[in-house]
Amino acid sequence: MALDAESRSRLSRLLTEHAERLTERWTGLVVASLRGRLSQAELARQVRELHRSMIDALAGGLTDLADEHGGELRAVLSELSRGRARQGFSATETAISVFAIKDALLELIEQDRDAATLRDFLALSALIDQMGLFTFESYVRTRESLIADQAEQLLELSTPVVKLWEGVVAVPLVGTLDSARAQVVMERLLQTLVDTGSPYAIIDITGVPAVDTQVAQHILKTVVAARLMGADCIISGIRPQIAQTIVALGIEFGDIATKASLADALRHVLRLTGVETTSRRARREA
Repeated sequence: MALDAESRSRLSRLLTEHAERLTERWTGLVVASLRGRLSQAELARQVRELHRSMIDALAGGLTDLADEHGGELRAVLSELSRGRARQGFSATETAISVFAIKDALLELIEQDRDAATLRDFLALSALIDQMGLFTFESYVRTRESLIADQAEQLLELSTPVVKLWEGVVAVPLVGTLDSARAQVVMERLLQTLVDTGSPYAIIDITGVPAVDTQVAQHILKTVVAARLMGADCIISGIRPQIAQTIVALGIEFGDIATKASLADALRHVLRLTGVETTSRRARREA
């Protein structure tokens, strides 16, 4: 039901004349739904801001939340949704903060049951429904953005590139290596090679549960990219099960050095760099 000029005028006057009573009751209803997870002072501020935006929108000629007169009201609803999403509130708890005004208004006008008042309430109720849906959609977009940011952060944390010593870096991989993660691994490894000038990189797949054709291709692309940067890669963590799988799939690593364990890879790099381990030197001296 659209809001005509007379309805907007009456509703704007109603919201203004009973502002204190409305916002107080509105705040009380929302406080009960949030169970003390947001301070009453902060909640009262949000309710007053939303109440004021509704009055301004109605006075400005609002007929639908999506029209040009609803810009400020939409902005307030968006800010409310983003704040609640970041604070960990559910979509239902966020929407209730808007829908609660219906109960507050109903209590206010229940003594006046003429036809005009009923039409006004129904028209405003339709607008509040639009506001609740808009709040829900804004909340969902914010949550999706937060989840995407957190996933990216976890992806970066799960793909560290460690400088072992001068000239040698290592990439310990843990978990499944998909396309997105492989891209992060490659980018971080190449950047570290540039920053450190290291000629050797160890890619340790001990923590990778299984190696299929796709995982192998990701590893090979990373090795090729590192070679283009002038660095040789050693792949460690080739367990018996993984070795059998690689053979069965017909995957060939060519001239890429592969080792059973990270320790073997470290010894291999030490030999390449001309560094002798204590045990080897002791045996030779003996």
